[in-house]
This record gives sequence, structure tokens and C-alpha cells, in this order.
Amino acid sequence: MGSPNAGAGGGCPGWAGPATGHTLGSPGARRLPKRTEEVNRDMAWTWRFEKMDGTPATARDLPKETFASQSDAETWLGEGWRGLLEAGVDQVTLLEEGRVEYGPMSLHPED
Repeated sequence: MGSPNAGAGGGCPGWAGPATGHTLGSPGARRLPKRTEEVNRDMAWTWRFEKMDGTPATARDLPKETFASQSDAETWLGEGWRGLLEAGVDQVTLLEEGRVEYGPMSLHPED
């Protein structure tokens, strides 16, 4: 009975594309890509807790966590999924700024 598969991060969010031959500061120069930490710092990642039928899980003691990165959110879930299951959460969906990144994902161990 392992933890649920939390998925993998994707892409390189700050990538501006291949070099164009322009020098920095020239009119056609592209901005260098932001470091991942800088990109993720501005994003809010949250988990939506649901019952098996997709309706919101409504236990009063469910955490209301916000994370700076997808990795932080997935690590938190990996460490606490059993407590969520015990609190009545059947599945979760990962949201980035309210947009579904992936899910729903069951918290119940596979048989």
C-alpha cells in the first residue's frame, strides 16, 4: 500500500526558446528564461479535496494549504495522504491558480 502517484512536473516554464543571435540589450534580444524558483514563486498551487463522486469534501478540519511549487504540493500530499483519507477525502485534484493541473486522483490504495 504505497502513496498515490502524484504525477511528474512538466516543461520548463520560463524557457524563451532557442537563441536568436541577438546580443543582450539589442532590440531583437530575447529575455533570458527565469529560474524555476522565480517562476514558481508567483504561482499558487492547491489541492481540491473531493468525495468519490467528485463533490467537495467538507470536513471542518481539512487543511487549507497553498504551495509555492508543484513539487512542494506533491511532497505535502505524499506525506499526508493517509490523514486526508481518514478525514473522509476520497480523491484530490491539483490546481495551479485555480486551473486543474491534474486529477482527480484517488487516495485509496490499489487492491
